[in-house]
Amino acid sequence: MTHVSRIFALPFLLVCAGCSGWQSALDPHGFPALTLNALIWFIVVVCTAVWLLVMLVLAHALWRWRPERAEPFAIDAGIEHRMTIVVTGAIVLTALIVTSFCIASFLTTRALVNADRDALVIRVRGYQWWWEITYLHHSPDQVFTTANEIHIPVGRPVRVELAAADVIHSFWVPSLAGKQDLIPGRANAIMFSAERAGVYRGQCAEFCGLQHAHMALLVIAEEPAQFEMWQETQLATSSAPVDEEQRHGQQVFLAKACAACHAVRGTAAAGTLGPDLTHIGSRRTIAAGVFENTRGSLAAWIADPQTIKPGNNMPMIPLTPDELKAVSAYMVSLK
Repeated sequence: MTHVSRIFALPFLLVCAGCSGWQSALDPHGFPALTLNALIWFIVVVCTAVWLLVMLVLAHALWRWRPERAEPFAIDAGIEHRMTIVVTGAIVLTALIVTSFCIASFLTTRALVNADRDALVIRVRGYQWWWEITYLHHSPDQVFTTANEIHIPVGRPVRVELAAADVIHSFWVPSLAGKQDLIPGRANAIMFSAERAGVYRGQCAEFCGLQHAHMALLVIAEEPAQFEMWQETQLATSSAPVDEEQRHGQQVFLAKACAACHAVRGTAAAGTLGPDLTHIGSRRTIAAGVFENTRGSLAAWIADPQTIKPGNNMPMIPLTPDELKAVSAYMVSLK
């Protein structure tokens, strides 16, 4: 497969990944996605009615038009009066429609940012081209960081605080919420909740560079008990290697440049430039949704990240086949 064909094949690999699913603003499963869906249909119905009315008036005018009876310089006071009424009515109706759209959009937008004291607070920071996810808490020992995957409890409001580390990004999970930009130097936020368990695909909706199309994220809505179990797992330090291959992989990871960019809590690796890898083995995808998370895809990504996702900030680190095999085994074990 050529370099160009790999690039064009990646969107299909993303769609075909078993856990990625599809995304649509017309398939809402939580607030405020339901509100946005109602706004969309309200605008569509009103615009359709206006279009049909215009077509009916046009058809009526064409049906009544008789060229032989037309006198271009003649003025009919009755016709002028009726036309004045029709045009005035059209202007008033247009103003009312535009005003109703503005009010409906304002009320819907307001619903996106309404605060809730019981909300789960998450900070999402956009990078080229991945998402850093930090679960905030008033107790520092309850704060943890992950990447490209957000877990939330069903039915609980979620407040997402948005920030950008480099360029403008846009947070968009269409089945759960509207779009909200991440702007460098500016704090934005969005509120949403999921009404039922499921995996909802999100995407950066603002062109942010070469790999903008490959900057996806997953929102996984779980029952509260399952979410609590997941959260406890994420708060724990990394799993210790259990066999010789995994121990060798950990040694290679810490000895190479990997540990300078990535963090693995419980080890000497404390880098902040790349995603936190403490529990990477438990994530569904890697490289912000490019591949399903398997040992093979991890090995391919580690071996040559620039071919898979050209332009990303992860350099290719020379590894022997045995080292690559050991590091991939270690990565898979981090659950």
